[in-house]
Amino acid sequence: MQSSSFNPISNSLQFQRPWIFPETHFTLGIGVPNKPRFRLTPRTVIRTSRTRYRADEGLDDGPSPSTPVRFPVVLLRSGRVSQYVWDGVSLQLVGVDGGASSVSFDFNDGFRTMYRACGLAVKGFFIPKNVSEHYVLYVKWKFLHRVFSSALQVIATQAMFRAIGVGRTRSLASAAALNWVLKDGLGRLSRCIYTATIASSFDTNLKRVRFSTAILFSLSIGVELLTPAFPQYFLLLASIANIVKQISLGCYLSTASAVHRSFAVADNLGEVAAKAQIQSVCFDNLGLILAALLNFLSKNDQRLQAALPFVVYPIFAAMDLFGTYQGLKHVHLQTLTKDRLEIILCTWIEQGYMPTPAEVSEREGIGLLCRKGKVSWPIRIGCLNLESQIPKLSMLAMRSVCNKDYYFICMDVFCWGLKTNTHGILLCLREGARAADISMGLLQACFIRKAIVSNTSIWDEEIMKGIKFSDAMAKEWVGLVEDSKKYAEENGCNLVKQMSSLGWAVKNVLLSTNEQIRYSFVDD
Repeated sequence: MQSSSFNPISNSLQFQRPWIFPETHFTLGIGVPNKPRFRLTPRTVIRTSRTRYRADEGLDDGPSPSTPVRFPVVLLRSGRVSQYVWDGVSLQLVGVDGGASSVSFDFNDGFRTMYRACGLAVKGFFIPKNVSEHYVLYVKWKFLHRVFSSALQVIATQAMFRAIGVGRTRSLASAAALNWVLKDGLGRLSRCIYTATIASSFDTNLKRVRFSTAILFSLSIGVELLTPAFPQYFLLLASIANIVKQISLGCYLSTASAVHRSFAVADNLGEVAAKAQIQSVCFDNLGLILAALLNFLSKNDQRLQAALPFVVYPIFAAMDLFGTYQGLKHVHLQTLTKDRLEIILCTWIEQGYMPTPAEVSEREGIGLLCRKGKVSWPIRIGCLNLESQIPKLSMLAMRSVCNKDYYFICMDVFCWGLKTNTHGILLCLREGARAADISMGLLQACFIRKAIVSNTSIWDEEIMKGIKFSDAMAKEWVGLVEDSKKYAEENGCNLVKQMSSLGWAVKNVLLSTNEQIRYSFVDD
């Protein structure tokens, strides 16, 4: 059989060929494209000892090309960028632009290469491959939080050991063990009760609950530090501190999966969770080392060693809480809650565009302080409050409900915090209402609020009349509800599509316990 000629550098690539390839004994089945899709030009091309493919059989020694020929094929493996290059003798895989695959004999360039390689190795160890752009910032603040939190726990544990007399001849091992078991048992029991009581808040108020329990955790460590000063109350103080710590731990474990899911952009939740465990272990060990170093520096001074916990506690606790707060600011949840959906819909109505999860997260904040009292005409999801409502409008809303409706909207008077007689809008949901129904109802409520706020003085005057609410304003309210329903029907589908395209989880709307109260329709 006659052998076919093989030229790895085809004319279609338009490379300069100052040499001629001899004939070989194999054929090329796939042609090289005329124009490569991308081109990465390395700064220097160095021959390496990596795997090369030689055509030893039938390949005569001939003149080598004056310039190595680079193929438009680049590999990215373990953070290293390499490109296939033909030097006239063999096919090589060399580093691109000073990547980790290249070799340099320059000291400065070698140091930079080593530094880059170490950085890539550390990043690959701690950071998952497919995560959102905010994940690295979150890990940086997590580092600050875990290091100082771990150091505080070590110092607090040492203080508790001193309080029960561990290491002293007069201590009773059985009494110390009993006290320790009692405090742990009470703490775990309280953790079960707490998580069962506010389970729904872990979804609807994740950031607020998590940061609130972080504050309680820091305070519990302060209580543990007081045990050496009051050893006779060890069981009481230690039990209180451990109860609070177990509550904080329960909150942390319950919300961890939601935080990890917000960063897993490629459904790699397992990888993100595994990396989070690696980060926690490494950062906690650094905190342990920090605490050990402080104890080593103060071991020769008993007074300094006794005062050390009270000196470092306010500093470490502040750093711990600061890291937790900043880290939560970079957690952008894609799940929909009532507050989150209200921010989205108000932005859509007032400004005409759909906000991203990052923008909503920035406006939502941590939510420690109640912001609802500052909002004019707040929107509430729930049931009618018989003690503070407007009978005429409530009856009009309930009379208009038919079998095909899964919600109704009425004006209500309720209180936020210490304020009373705050007028707002109430959205009542029916049994079987889906996420689309909740979105449509809330869209109507936001539309109504915008119309009322534009004429707030007139509506405020009518609200003050209470039972004597005028018939003219009642008709105005009914017309406003009808207009809002038409607006929601015209824009609802487009709204949901845009929300889904930005990554919002539109299949469900997470509601708190009070917001989950539904009514049933009875057709007489």
